[in-house]
Amino acid sequence: MIVRNIEEARQSDRLVKAENGNWDSTRLVLANDGGNFSFHITRIFEGTETHIHYKHHYESVYCIEGEGEVETLADGKIWPIKPGDIYILDQHDDHLLRAHKTMHLACVFTPPITGNEIHREDGSYAPADD
Repeated sequence: MIVRNIEEARQSDRLVKAENGNWDSTRLVLANDGGNFSFHITRIFEGTETHIHYKHHYESVYCIEGEGEVETLADGKIWPIKPGDIYILDQHDDHLLRAHKTMHLACVFTPPITGNEIHREDGSYAPADD
């Protein structure tokens, strides 16, 4: 069994911060924990827009707090996001995530990430075997 506390994790290398200051993510479950998923609590900061395109991962995102929107770039559709909403990137959707009020999001990735990934210029992470 693994038990972790988010505040303790935020005091360790499990807290990853975006270079541009748009977000931070506390990586509570990672690939080396042995599961087939990773789990993070991510904060998207008010007034920011982040381009994301997970070409090699599927992600489910549940909004705990805050407000924002997701825009799918393929069709320009905008989805408002508020507490209680989940969005699922089941098609490796190229999208923009905007926060109107700082958003606290619970995120699940498969395959799991290692925690050392960095968003590439196109918004993606490298495949797990790179």
